[in-house]
Amino acid sequence: MNAQVLADPAGRLVWASPALPGATHDLTAARTTGLIDVLTTAKVKTFADKGYQGAGGTIRTPFKRHRLRPPLSRHQRSVNRAHARIRARGERAVATLKTWKVLDQLRCCPHRTTPIVQAILVLQLIEERRYSG
Repeated sequence: MNAQVLADPAGRLVWASPALPGATHDLTAARTTGLIDVLTTAKVKTFADKGYQGAGGTIRTPFKRHRLRPPLSRHQRSVNRAHARIRARGERAVATLKTWKVLDQLRCCPHRTTPIVQAILVLQLIEERRYSG
């Protein structure tokens, strides 16, 4: 499955998208769920991995080395390191989601997966005492 997630600056889960088939590319999934448009409209600067290159808007991605182009400059490598330090917080949210073992054994369609992911998000927020519903 492919579920897009958003994390706050502290690396805690904030939002999870409806699940899509696992073969769906990350950029396609973000566009399908409307995530890029919402973040750009709200002017939320977001740090994403190289899979989101070309997303545009307020989505920031690291520089990507192409084999037919010269190596990345020292400045570009420095920017990529800073980007990775910021993204590490978001990766903590993904790791939190993956600690729920039910996702390891899940072999069903995305329509059945979505309520499970959403329930895990709510349970995680309750556990962190951030649920206001």
